[in-house]
This record gives sequence, C-alpha cells and structure tokens, in this order.
Amino acid sequence: MTDTDQIPAIEVKALDKRFGPIHAVRDVSFSVRRGEVLGFLGPNGAGKSTTMKMITGFLEPTAGTVRVNGRDIVAEPIAVKKSIGYLPEGAPAYAEMTATRFLEFIAAVRGVDNAQRRVDEIIQRINLDGVRHQTIDTLSKGFKRRVGLAQALLHDPDVLIMDEPTDGLDPNQKHEVRQLIKEMAEKKAIVISTHILEEVDAVCSRAIIIAAGQLLFDGTPAALRAKSDKNDYDDAFRTITTRFYASQGKAEQS
Repeated sequence: MTDTDQIPAIEVKALDKRFGPIHAVRDVSFSVRRGEVLGFLGPNGAGKSTTMKMITGFLEPTAGTVRVNGRDIVAEPIAVKKSIGYLPEGAPAYAEMTATRFLEFIAAVRGVDNAQRRVDEIIQRINLDGVRHQTIDTLSKGFKRRVGLAQALLHDPDVLIMDEPTDGLDPNQKHEVRQLIKEMAEKKAIVISTHILEEVDAVCSRAIIIAAGQLLFDGTPAALRAKSDKNDYDDAFRTITTRFYASQGKAEQS
C-alpha cells in the first residue's frame, strides 16, 4: 500500500457553515477512502448539498477543514478541484450549446489531454451519442442529467461528488448509471447525495445520515437496515430522523 492509498481521499473535520442566523452544517466529521461509495442521506434542508459544496470548494466553511487527497480545499483550491468531478443538483450548462460542444468546452477548461478522443469516449460511455448534436435546451431532463454526469467524469477524477445523480432518469437510465458507479468504485472515492434509499442497497458501501446539519449515522448499509425493526432502509431512515427531531423538540422545551 502506497502513502497515497493510506491518506483518505476525502477528510472532513469539524465542518461548520452559517448563513447569517441559519446554522446549516454543525461540526460534521467523516472520511472517505478510495474504493468506497458513500451514500449521503438526509431530509430536505438537512445540509447535504451545503456540505458537498464545501467539499468541492464552491462554498468556504465557517469553521473546520476539508482535505482532498491530503490537500486543504481552502489553502490549495485549484489543486483540489483538479482531482474532483462534481455533479451538482440541477447541473448548470450552456443551453445554446450542443452536448458535444459543451463537453469540448469543459475539456478545454479542464486541460484534458487528447480532448476530442476523450469527449467521444465519454459520450459513448454515458450513451449520449443519439443526442450529441442537439442543443442542451432541447434535451429531456434525463439527458440533461446525463450531460451533467459526463462533464463530471470527463477528466477521469479520482474523487467524484454527485448530488442526486439519478434525478429525472427513467428506470433503465437509473440502472445504467448505477452500473457505471459500480464499475468506477474500485479506483475512486465516490459520494452520492440521494433521496432514493434503494440506491444505498444498489451501489453504496457506506451510508451517512444528517439532519439539521448534524451527523446522526455513519455505517454500512447492513448496519443502517438493522436500525429498523422491519429490516427496511426507509423505516430505518424515518426512525433515526424522527427520534432526532423529537429529541430536539424536547431539548428546546427544557
């Protein structure tokens, strides 16, 4: 094992984020190693997207640190972003560009070697060939999501952060994306934010649950399912989050 393998691909310590009076993320710590697919779960407004934006350098933490491949995201943002592929929620793109032209643009920005060959490879891998010459504004939601995924993978990053990667995809497309994630998992550290708990079982080796910006659970899918009397992910999720919110309500009343 090399020194690089021993360093967590992602290391989050005591991460905190405030937006004025809103305390969006509270003292969150976890790490992700290569070969792991981490399911990042939580109710709406839990702080998932905010945490992911801090990991990728789109937001600066109020407190705490994020290190990617041993590099601090605040101290070395360019170096960190080179090693990250990021699929944000509603991945923005230039609507008037064709899918191919947009990916060529991303390749140029990223400084991808053999850019045209790589664009062609990723179009084939993500099954975009049939729409490659359509402008992005004419694509269905599912194909727009695929274009977003393609740009995240274009530079072959070793850390992949994806916010709702299967949002808007039909069942066949979801299966294809999940298979792709499985294929990539051995050599990459992957974090997936999702509301679809079946994806934990389908692709994840580990799961985290946060609510109100706080870490409530970190463990294997089997350990998560064991939190349910019904041995069910949805029931486990509800059990963990409702107990937390109930305890918060009692704490506010005391």
